[in-house]
Amino acid sequence: MHPIIALWSHPRSMSTATERIMRERGDLRCFHEPFMYDYYIERQVRVMPHFEPQDGHPVSYEAVRDMLLTEAEAQPVFIKDMSFYVMPHILKDEVWQGRLVNCFLVRDPVASIPSYFKLDPEVTLDEIGLEAQAEHHKALVAAGEKAVVIRAEDIRGDARGVLSALWAELGLAPADHAFDWQGAQPEDWKQVEGWHSDVTRSNGIRPITAEEVATQKAKFEAMSGDHPAMRQYLAHHQPHYEYLCSQALGA
Repeated sequence: MHPIIALWSHPRSMSTATERIMRERGDLRCFHEPFMYDYYIERQVRVMPHFEPQDGHPVSYEAVRDMLLTEAEAQPVFIKDMSFYVMPHILKDEVWQGRLVNCFLVRDPVASIPSYFKLDPEVTLDEIGLEAQAEHHKALVAAGEKAVVIRAEDIRGDARGVLSALWAELGLAPADHAFDWQGAQPEDWKQVEGWHSDVTRSNGIRPITAEEVATQKAKFEAMSGDHPAMRQYLAHHQPHYEYLCSQALGA
């Protein structure tokens, strides 16, 4: 039985670019948000914009879980997914016991919230995702499990350094070749292609600048005038973001 590495993220957290690097390693069978099928199709929590489900993809939580376990019989598996898709029921699922290797990715909600509202102005409080992430992380720590946290801004500052440190924590070998990509987008990204145009067009992770941070803050202020819920969402999720940052590598 091979490990199943789960990167638990929140929407617009630079998780797809991070996933692309994990794919470029070449030693992992990678899945892009397989549990969104349970959240948006099986349970029909709401309709997800820009989502074109793949034919034949398992839909229920149990079916997705069993697919991943079957894949891990042959090779190591990596999934990029959202904590709010699986919380809290994943914590009671004894089938996972000892199988998941958990890590978490967070991005400043001042940047992630406007990015989400731009694509989906009807986004819900839960879909911002940081609260579910924090509760997920706390539960794993309380159970004595490792749950490494990395920050998107740290990856932007030193992708090789941060992800190499993460890989060491996860027991993965170094993979310097993984940080630049030239090929076509992964086939399973096409189901949510409208969400990932930037990373699809890129061939690596750009360094973050002070000017970009200032622009992100200005964008939040400008957009929140048209979308007052943005301020409510930020206030609600900020403490959860700060908790996760306090647990991050290098904090």
